[in-house]
Amino acid sequence: MKLYTYGGETAAEALKIAQSKHGEEALVVKTKEIRKKTMTQPGLYEIVVAVENEEMIQEYQAPQIQDQVSKNSIQKRLDNILEKNMEKKKKNQKILLDDDVTIQLSDAVKEISKITGQSSREQIKKSLIVPEISKNFDTRLENKLIHKQEEKAMHQQNDTKELKQIKTELDKINDKIKLIQNMFWDEKKPGSDTLQIPQEFAEIYRLAKNSGMNKIHLDEIMKLSLELMPLKMRENSLTVKRYFREVLRKMIYCRSEHLDMGTKKIIMLVGPTGVGKTTTLAKLAARYSKMLDKKYKVGIITLDTYRIGALEQLTWYARKMKISIETVIEPEDFLREIDTLRYCDYILVDTAGHSQHDKQKINMLKKFINNDYKIDIALVLSATTKYEDLKDIYTAFGELDIDTLIFSKLDESKGLGNLFSLVYESKKPVSYLSVGQEVPLDLLVATNDYLVDCMLDGFSNPNRISK
Repeated sequence: MKLYTYGGETAAEALKIAQSKHGEEALVVKTKEIRKKTMTQPGLYEIVVAVENEEMIQEYQAPQIQDQVSKNSIQKRLDNILEKNMEKKKKNQKILLDDDVTIQLSDAVKEISKITGQSSREQIKKSLIVPEISKNFDTRLENKLIHKQEEKAMHQQNDTKELKQIKTELDKINDKIKLIQNMFWDEKKPGSDTLQIPQEFAEIYRLAKNSGMNKIHLDEIMKLSLELMPLKMRENSLTVKRYFREVLRKMIYCRSEHLDMGTKKIIMLVGPTGVGKTTTLAKLAARYSKMLDKKYKVGIITLDTYRIGALEQLTWYARKMKISIETVIEPEDFLREIDTLRYCDYILVDTAGHSQHDKQKINMLKKFINNDYKIDIALVLSATTKYEDLKDIYTAFGELDIDTLIFSKLDESKGLGNLFSLVYESKKPVSYLSVGQEVPLDLLVATNDYLVDCMLDGFSNPNRISK
């Protein structure tokens, strides 16, 4: 008897090849699964058959011995099949199989165990049940893997939604923490006559108060916010701050820059000492004459004969910008110099700084103003001055009929609440803001948005690009 080995994608295919070589009487000795079928490559089975030659037929002619050999071979093959099925069952313990697949495998094993007393041909035919069941099992396993992948993708989508929900919940928790922190602040005193501020407004209230805003004005703004702000917007600190920012924007007034060619305009800068009137005037002169698309003719008149350094500084700027500058001491000379500069589109008048308590010098300024010319009076104030002093200065210089306010030294101030309070009470518009020492770069046209940003978020110079 000789042994031959053949291979195929299934056990049936390997057997078919063996039978084509040796006929249907070839005896199957061993069937072995070499490689399992996967989604990327076919399975591989190996079958070993025994073929009897004439000498062995004569030697083993007795039917009892032949039956015994056949039974031993069949029993060995069945043992191998049962062993393989047990290994498959152990490897796939974690995969949930359908009940009908399990029943089919169980029935197949039972049928195979009964083939011991049957003929070789019937044994071979029934042994083909195992490859068919294996093929069915691979198909179901592939479907199960695809289903698992779909479930995994669905779980990932659900995880993304859960993360977004968690982030939303964390934001709400952070707001709650802020509210808890603000429960112990000194502005909320039960039983007092002061305005009772809700906890969700505590942070913005403290920020505005620390900026230097007058408490009476702050309470008025807060009361207005509490009356008009929808309850739904109070859910977190961001919406509260956004709403309060809008209220502050409407609280102050800013005057836009109107420069009309052919219209003569006289601007006089007044204010206390040390606020930067001369530097601000130089910035305005440079802005009108050099920095705009339309170059205006600018002339300068200075009434400040008290400080020699100020006169020299302004003269240097005038020569640098190639503009006329005249010095005036008496009110009568002031009208004559205005006539001299009648060709100019803008005439800027610098004055000496005076204390708000020096009534005599303020009355002297009135004599320069009271004439036939319309003079735009700009009160220059420092943003570093506290509100009470700003109010005192405005009241004193208010006798000159102030038209607009110019604030200097914003870059030296920690908060602009004092500025807001003065504008809110005086109802005078802000025209320009000085945000540094460079001429003319550090002079800005005042806007509500910029002032509110500086008050709530801190000062920033838009001309400085941070690296």
